[in-house]
Formats: sequence, C-alpha cells, structure tokens
Amino acid sequence: MAHQDYVARPRATKKKKNPYKPKAKKSAVNNSGLKPVVIGLLIVAIVASFVYFLYSIKTNAPAVPTNEIKLSKPPEKTVEEDVLPEPPTEKWTYFDELQNKEVEVGNYEVKDKGPYLMQCASFRNKNDAEALKAKIAFTGLSSTVRKSQGKNGLWYKVVLGPFERKRQAEKAKHKLKSNKINGCQIWLWT
Repeated sequence: MAHQDYVARPRATKKKKNPYKPKAKKSAVNNSGLKPVVIGLLIVAIVASFVYFLYSIKTNAPAVPTNEIKLSKPPEKTVEEDVLPEPPTEKWTYFDELQNKEVEVGNYEVKDKGPYLMQCASFRNKNDAEALKAKIAFTGLSSTVRKSQGKNGLWYKVVLGPFERKRQAEKAKHKLKSNKINGCQIWLWT
C-alpha cells in the first residue's frame, strides 16, 4: 500500500450531510405552540372526570338498612361444656428414659501421628531449588533444600517443616497459595 500524505491534501470544499441528523421542516405555519395547550386541556379534562366519578360513587353508595340487622346474643354455655376432657394417655416412654438415662464416657486416647513435612517442589537443578526457597522466604516462612538420590538421579527437594500438627502445615500451605506458590504437598514425616 502506498504512503499517503494527509498534510498536503487540500481541504474538502463541500461538507457532506449527516445522515443521522433529522431533516428540517420547511413549513410556513408553525403549529407547535398549539399542541401543548390542547394536550394540557385534555389531561385536565380526564383528571376532572375521574375525580367526579369517584365522588359520585362515594355519595351514591347504597345505604344498608339498620332495620334488617339483628344483633343476637350468643347462647349461654352450660356447665358441662366448660369441663375439659381428660388428656389422652401417652404411648411413648422416652420422657422417662431420657430423665433416667446415664451416658457412658469411654477413656479414649488421642494419638498424635507425628510431625508433618510439606514438600513444595523438586528440581534437577540446585539453583532452581534455591530460587524457590528465596521466594518462600519472602512470604515469611523458612524452608530447606534437601538432596535426594532416587532411581531417576539426583533431585533437590524444597521442604518446609517439621510441623507438629497438620493444621499448622495447612495454614502454611494456604499462606503460600495466597502468594502464588502452588503444588505443595503435606506428608507424614517418618
């Protein structure tokens, strides 16, 4: 595409008409002053007729004759109706059982499974492991890099801990996740 010089181009002499602008009416007589007056009078007439309708309903309401309404006294109760029937006998006995129930409490020992470790990553290169260790240090946690010889060769593991309880390890894991360090696993240290 060839370069165009917009500065050297002359200005447009004739402006184009805007297709979105409404066209002006070329009417000699302007009736716009009469329309609002007619609409206003029509609204006033409608409101006045509605008010008159409501007033006529109120004043022409049929009156209820007081002669036809008879107030009668309720029949007097006899002595037999005031007596309540005997309560039914209960089929269930759990009320008595609950009051006399004794709960046996066993002697249970809570065994602490042991300290927990959290492994965040393992690398072939020691520099990568040290870089992750530094990133973990910025979160406020301390970690160590452990050297591990496996079937596949030498690995450098980034490990946090030991933690006495798993809950402490989970707390540290969530802190690392909030700092975008994912993939940490908690293991029982044996």
